[in-house]
Amino acid sequence: MTPDEIIRTFAEHYHRLDHRDAPESSLVPPPGDPVLFTTSGMHPLTPYLLGRPHPGGRRLANELLTDGYRIPPEKLHATVFGGDDQLGPDDTARRTWTALGVPVEALGADNWWSNGPTGPCGPDSEIFVWTGDGPPTGTPSGDGRWVEVWNHVQMRYHRHPDGRLTPLPLSSIDTGMGLERLEMVLRGETSVYTGDGLRPWVGAVRDRWDLPGADLRVVADHLRCAVVVLSDGVRPGNTGRGYVLRRLLRRALTVLWRGEETRSLAELPLTAYADTQRRFRRPADPGPARELLCDEERRFRELLRRGRPLVDRVRARGPLTDRDYHWLHDTHGLPRELVDGLLADAG
Repeated sequence: MTPDEIIRTFAEHYHRLDHRDAPESSLVPPPGDPVLFTTSGMHPLTPYLLGRPHPGGRRLANELLTDGYRIPPEKLHATVFGGDDQLGPDDTARRTWTALGVPVEALGADNWWSNGPTGPCGPDSEIFVWTGDGPPTGTPSGDGRWVEVWNHVQMRYHRHPDGRLTPLPLSSIDTGMGLERLEMVLRGETSVYTGDGLRPWVGAVRDRWDLPGADLRVVADHLRCAVVVLSDGVRPGNTGRGYVLRRLLRRALTVLWRGEETRSLAELPLTAYADTQRRFRRPADPGPARELLCDEERRFRELLRRGRPLVDRVRARGPLTDRDYHWLHDTHGLPRELVDGLLADAG
């Protein structure tokens, strides 16, 4: 199945169960939301989990695995919340999976989902698929060949600043599926980097530069992520979301320039940008996104050019102190992680 087919199968399944599509959300949360980025599909639904009526009703679509995706039932394993010092085990989820013939493992904090330090939360069931050779063995907590592809969060509680849990006025179930992980499983692959979503970036980078496997994956992943964030209106900066974007790009460039600083993002084709923007339903013209990345690349090159002699001069006096780091940052705009990178490059 392609990603488009996986998404269509998922949506059609829930439409048959009388669910409605929820509006798409930007990675940038609305004003007043304390998080930097939208961290999950349910995050924009927080007001409705707290009791406000949703205009689309109570059944929103953002056993399917065996029927829709044809995964053999014997390759499935579930984990459930096993209880803690505040709540007992999630016996409801355990009984449900056992009745379906799916083996169950009870765990602790790994099977508790939270929207953050406070807010909606609850026990979750996680569904794993066996990706190893031969019959399944072991359990998800002890064997990495079990790959999580789906979870069901029973959103029952509200966690207060003092740690107390109280029931939500409206209990709900939030389900989240990993598209690229599921694609990997259905293709019989062992890496998400062979799937349709990342393959254009992996191919574009690999065709131009000889990078070892781990470096290739970092560059491809970070550049694709940067394009999505840029398409949601975030621009590189020194604070907040802009700083996250800037660090993503600088890490990708730092890896890309190891041993060869003449490499440039301008060499990458527009097709990779366009593919990502299409998949995330963002503006169709890839030119502005590439220009923004190349502009940030030029800024980073200039910062490195100015920074190397400064760091070398300070280092000549001995190991850098906190005062040295502050001076390099406040006077010359060199953040600590960049200074550490220059020190590492210098040996």
